[in-house]
Amino acid sequence: MKKVIVFALCVCLACMSLAACGSGGNAGNGGGGSSGGGGSSGASADDRDGARLSVVATIFAPYDFARAIAGGEADISMLLPPGSETHSFEPTPQDIIKIQNCDVFIYVGGESDAWVKEVLGSMDTSGMKTVTLMDCVEAVEEETVPGMQDSGGDEADSGGGDEANGNEAEGPEYDEHVWTSPRNAKLIVQKISSTLCEADPVYADAYAANTAAYLAQLDELDAAFKAVTDGSKRKTLVFGDRFPFRYFADAYGLTYFAAFPGCATETEASAATVKFLIDKVNEEKIPVVFHIELSNEKMADTICEATGAKTLLLHSCHNISKADFEAGKTYAGLMAANVEALKEALG
Repeated sequence: MKKVIVFALCVCLACMSLAACGSGGNAGNGGGGSSGGGGSSGASADDRDGARLSVVATIFAPYDFARAIAGGEADISMLLPPGSETHSFEPTPQDIIKIQNCDVFIYVGGESDAWVKEVLGSMDTSGMKTVTLMDCVEAVEEETVPGMQDSGGDEADSGGGDEANGNEAEGPEYDEHVWTSPRNAKLIVQKISSTLCEADPVYADAYAANTAAYLAQLDELDAAFKAVTDGSKRKTLVFGDRFPFRYFADAYGLTYFAAFPGCATETEASAATVKFLIDKVNEEKIPVVFHIELSNEKMADTICEATGAKTLLLHSCHNISKADFEAGKTYAGLMAANVEALKEALG
């Protein structure tokens, strides 16, 4: 269904582009202060007659990275509406126009962004620069750990995987949540920064200075997480939710148990999965059960009621609530709150 919707939107976009060419006009502004589209959209500030650089990101983390790098010298917008579910996002015609009109487009590149290829293939991107987050780091395959419910609704055993469940493998599915590790975030920020400097050389010095300051913040976050995990009594995380922290767990030597993989669309776990997590909390005397942002928290609450553990938020920065967005919450600030949550969970 999503492919059909995206195809229809691309057809509409093509028709609008032809109409614009026939009338000699430019495509409409996509909102958010974006500059005009067309073949000149990737030109320098001088060539763009003083127009500000327009950067569009699909989700919150790269949007916030670009915002920190630009420091107010460019127009940064996010396609995903604050407070909405990330993995079921479908672009609107206005979103596609915004992409067409931007100078720099930043997207994740995983299964959830499968629509991007069709959209970009429907437009002239010769004047647009793109950044794909999964190309900035060494991506790892999404894994199913013991007790976790896979996409087929089955609880994984220690063997895990499609073959263990009798399903034919369709090829590896890579974990999309590359930004959850501050170390990966640094690589992504450096790529976005170099792209903005190339697209807008007039402000390259400002972008470089802002990038250096932001990388220092990410180094501080990395050091804080390392201090917590290196000195902790336990190394296990339990999530009564999806688990989008694979890169984070790998970076700091943590093990984890969760109801679903990070990109799962399910929200209701089986009784077997819930029992497994309850038993794990009791067995290892886990004091905190985590949930992710924008979750209904029901499963985490159920596990905590059965075990006496406390439920806490560990924010993946995939998206934020409308209130947090309007309050100006940042990746760095949300990650700093994660440091404090981990202190309580790991002891």
